[in-house]
Amino acid sequence: MFSGFGGIGGFPSGLMNVPQNFEDFFRCYPIAMMNDRIRKDDANFGGKIFLPPSALNKLTMLNVRYPMLFELTASDSQLKTHGGVLEFTAEEGRVYLPQWMMESLSVNPGSLLQIASTDLPLGQFVKIEPQSVDFLDISDPKAVLENVLRKFSTLSVDDIIEINYNDHIYRIKVLEVKPDSNAKSICVIETDLVTDFAPPVGYVEPDYKALQKNERPKVDPSARGLGPMSKRIDYAAAVNSGQLSESSFSGQGQSLKGKTGDRNKSKDKDIGLQDIKIDMNGPPAALSVPDGVLFFGFPIVPRKDDEEQEFAQGDSKVHFIGAGQSIRQSNNKRRGTKDYQSPKVKAPRSPEVIEID
Repeated sequence: MFSGFGGIGGFPSGLMNVPQNFEDFFRCYPIAMMNDRIRKDDANFGGKIFLPPSALNKLTMLNVRYPMLFELTASDSQLKTHGGVLEFTAEEGRVYLPQWMMESLSVNPGSLLQIASTDLPLGQFVKIEPQSVDFLDISDPKAVLENVLRKFSTLSVDDIIEINYNDHIYRIKVLEVKPDSNAKSICVIETDLVTDFAPPVGYVEPDYKALQKNERPKVDPSARGLGPMSKRIDYAAAVNSGQLSESSFSGQGQSLKGKTGDRNKSKDKDIGLQDIKIDMNGPPAALSVPDGVLFFGFPIVPRKDDEEQEFAQGDSKVHFIGAGQSIRQSNNKRRGTKDYQSPKVKAPRSPEVIEID
């Protein structure tokens, strides 16, 4: 079961630090069958196995490279996969595997499994394929995979791993790994891994050309005149009735030929909203809205340029004109009062012309 014991080239094994391989046979069982005291349900969604303590003793005696990576081979089907080790707490002669690893090896509980230590290159690229379209519901799949892959030590081609996210189990198949090796597997511990996603199984690419044909053209409601709300409240009829009621001369007339004409007959026809000239000076027309219908106002009539200029000129005018009055009287007002006399004696005014004899 062990290779590398004894001397190499005639020298004792203790004098040379030569890596040695570990190889042994165990009965495999799923993690769900572990003892409740040592079982870890989260390990079922990872890529690490549980080995017995005796395996740890053998690995310490051998010069096994770290991290410890193992090749798992089914004795019946000769299918292979790879994984790391999580704990050495299993019963002697047993190894516990995640459920997806049992399915990849096509083994049943109690089947004989060969486990050997191996070396794998550090991964650079992996291409995966989700096994259901539910994987598209994840908002940030790359961030989820970055967190989930911490529970894995290796990724092997054709393995269908399982991850748990938001209490939902997603199955992902490994399609391709780089760099290429005979083992068709890579190590994902302490490495920068580029991830590529293949379309999920069952995903159908939508026909964008057919969607564009079936898509309704975008039309500006204001360019078409009446919108759906105007039709529901029959806005055109309300405006027409308002304009008809504004006629100053109503009634019937009679021509010299004896024909009788109705002045309002020509106005009874339906007039489109675009043909109606709305006048905001008169009283508004009555608007009867049915029950359960909301009306959000009449069409906006833009202000004319002349009115805008008049409005701008009106703002420039002074709105408050008049004389103010102060509580404290100024000196000019005091001089005009009779009761007030200046304490200073005025000097006589000098004559404008001085005569000298």
